[in-house]
Amino acid sequence: MSETTARERFAAAERRYAETFEKHLDNGVEFTSRNVYIDPEVEIAPGAVILPGCILKGSTKIAAGCVIGPNTLLENTTVGAGSTVNASQCYDSTLGENNKIGPFTHVRAGTVTAEGVHLGAYVETKNANFAEGNTVSHLTYIGDADVGKYCNFGCGTVTCNYDGEGKYRTTIGDYAFIGCNTNLVAPVRVGDHAYTAAGSTVSKDVPDGALGIERGKQTFLPGWGEKKLAKYIAKKQKLEADKAAKTGKD
Repeated sequence: MSETTARERFAAAERRYAETFEKHLDNGVEFTSRNVYIDPEVEIAPGAVILPGCILKGSTKIAAGCVIGPNTLLENTTVGAGSTVNASQCYDSTLGENNKIGPFTHVRAGTVTAEGVHLGAYVETKNANFAEGNTVSHLTYIGDADVGKYCNFGCGTVTCNYDGEGKYRTTIGDYAFIGCNTNLVAPVRVGDHAYTAAGSTVSKDVPDGALGIERGKQTFLPGWGEKKLAKYIAKKQKLEADKAAKTGKD
């Protein structure tokens, strides 16, 4: 018996996928396009909306009221009722109800979120537990962490969880505020109601209700910027002058 060709295998896959798509459509799942891929074992509740460009794989489960996509990959991921996942990739994770994920969020294996969590643009998570109401809006890495409820993470926060040999956990209490560009060097704990100042590298525990701040003393070197930028400024001023001269001629 001869082996099947690539064309024959593709045709068979298309037939299997068509059956899966029609099953979900008949079950009340909302689609705006057939431009999606769904593995046969994926479970989608009636009333969920799947937008174009989505890839749903493995044991993924999507609850009612969810909006998935556009351009989202879910693999072995559970999404709670009322959540949105927009232009993101999620693997081996559990997302709670009324979450807002994306755009461009990378949810890696072992991420668990409770209700009302927001993971925004260019946020990456891994092996992390988020309690209710957390906000991680953009440009942040949270890995190997346990986060209390209603915490806020400023842009550029990083959990420094790997020292080249081992992985270590970061623990953050309830209602904590993590300032922009904070490095949390694990193992470390930020307490309940605690605050970290923007730009700090936190390597020691921050007690409940305290401010953790670690910055070098700011100094000034008079005239240094003027000298350093002289050629740059001259170049840009010439560009401005040439532009003004051309505008005058026009």
